Amino acid sequence: MQRSFLIVAAAFVALLAGVLFYAARFPVRAPSPVDAPVTQALEIVSHPEFTLPDLDGVERHLSEWHGRHRLLNFWATWCAPCRREIPLLKAFQDEHGKDGFQVIGIAVDFAEDVAEYALDAQFNYPVLVGQEDAMAVAETSGVEFIGMPFTMIVAADGELLNAHIGEIHQEELEHIVEVLARLDRGDIDNPTARDELSTLR
Repeated sequence: MQRSFLIVAAAFVALLAGVLFYAARFPVRAPSPVDAPVTQALEIVSHPEFTLPDLDGVERHLSEWHGRHRLLNFWATWCAPCRREIPLLKAFQDEHGKDGFQVIGIAVDFAEDVAEYALDAQFNYPVLVGQEDAMAVAETSGVEFIGMPFTMIVAADGELLNAHIGEIHQEELEHIVEVLARLDRGDIDNPTARDELSTLR
C-alpha cells in the first residue's frame, strides 16, 4: 500500500514538473511599440533644449532653429520604419521649409553608421547623432522612450506640443501643418494645438 502511494506521488510530481517546464517555455508577451498609442499626450508642458553633434561633429543647439516649427525625428540606420520615413520627411522639408517648418533628424546610432547611411540618403535637413545622449533628449522632455521611430512636434516658440509614436505618414504630416498654420494665424493657442495634435492617427 505504501509502495503504491509512493509510486502515485512520484508520478504526480513528475507530471507537475513537466507542466511547469513547458509553461516556462512560453514567454509572456511584452507590449510592443506597435501596441502603444500613436501619440503620447504630454501632461507637463516642456521646452526641450539640448546640444548634439551633427554629421561633421559640430555641436548644434536646438535653439538655433528657434522661431521655426520643428519636427524632431528620432531614428536609427537599423530601423526599417525609420528608413521608410526619410523620403517623406525630405519631401516635407522641401515643401514646407519656406513656411517656417524644420525637420531635424536625431539618430540614436553610431556616428560612423549614420555618416555612411547619409551618403546615400542625401538628407536635406540637419541630422544630429547620439546614443544615450539622444535618448536623454526625449526623456528629459517628458517623452517615454519606447522605441523608434518617433517624432516630437515643437512649436516655433519652443514649446513641445506632442510626440507621435511610430512611423509617420503623409496624412499625419498634413494634419500637423494644418494645426500649426492655424496656430501661426492666431486662430488657436498652444493648448488647443496640443489637444488637436493628440488626435493624430
